Amino acid sequence: MHSVAVLALDGVIPFDLSAPVDTFGRARLPDGRAPYRVRVCAVEQEVSAGAFTVRAPYGLEALAEADTIILPGVAEPPDTLPPEVAEALRSAAANGTRIASICVGAFLFAATGLLDGLRATTHWLAADRLAALYPGVSVDPNVLYVDNGQFLTSAGAAAALDMCLHMIRGDFGSAVAAHTARLSVMPLEREGGQAQFIVHDLPPAPAGATLEPLLRWLEDHCDRDLTLDEIAGKAGMSTRTLNRRFREQTGTTPLQWLHRARVRRAQYLLETTDHPVERIAVQTGFGSPTAFRERFRRVAGTSPQGYRKAFRQGDGNR
Repeated sequence: MHSVAVLALDGVIPFDLSAPVDTFGRARLPDGRAPYRVRVCAVEQEVSAGAFTVRAPYGLEALAEADTIILPGVAEPPDTLPPEVAEALRSAAANGTRIASICVGAFLFAATGLLDGLRATTHWLAADRLAALYPGVSVDPNVLYVDNGQFLTSAGAAAALDMCLHMIRGDFGSAVAAHTARLSVMPLEREGGQAQFIVHDLPPAPAGATLEPLLRWLEDHCDRDLTLDEIAGKAGMSTRTLNRRFREQTGTTPLQWLHRARVRRAQYLLETTDHPVERIAVQTGFGSPTAFRERFRRVAGTSPQGYRKAFRQGDGNR
């Protein structure tokens, strides 16, 4: 059997801990046998999991015996790992053990130095912090998981299931993974990455900034086919001055700001109306459905229809 060790550190996030335990535990070979043996291990026998306490039946010795180690996130990721944990993980990696992190478990993984020079992901809300703390790691906040071969990282919450199913498929084939996905009521593959879940805030202007009235006007009129000259005319300045002021006060260009405002409007319409994509393209000023689909996918990481299927309010079939 393939041995999976799930490491529970103090403050472990319950879902991050249970997702790999349940997913690998549900897997079955065509003859009904369980292909994985899952063990929960910890430094201390009892581990805080927020609202309750977890009693781990195995210690760190389980890491040395595992084929795969899973690092769930913790509520407050430490800057450094307990020395015995870091040593056990590095030793396992040197022996070829596969190691994967879930959500902010990427902080624990990065603290070992094993992710240096590699691409990784984590929950999109924590991506900037991970990149700042560990500049040697190439952080991609737009994907559900990253597979570097021996080392894998996943984004927040449900992305743990995506990564576990991906590993099961690599270990035992698509049929076993698809059966596990059905038992988990999950698709074997989801369209798009976590970009579709990111709240793309419009770049703010400082309070009292001279562009504040113009930004409100742009949001109210983003359905129009606005040109840079028209925006500059509304602002009462040259296009060159407009571009400079936008850079100074929002960190982006007028047209980039407008495109993002249009995508946010489109997301709202996709969530709250039955309007066809062609109508929403017109309502949000993209001009053509093709231009709308291309821009929407670039920002949200999925198609307008895929976004609507995932986020439509009151849709019990999503």
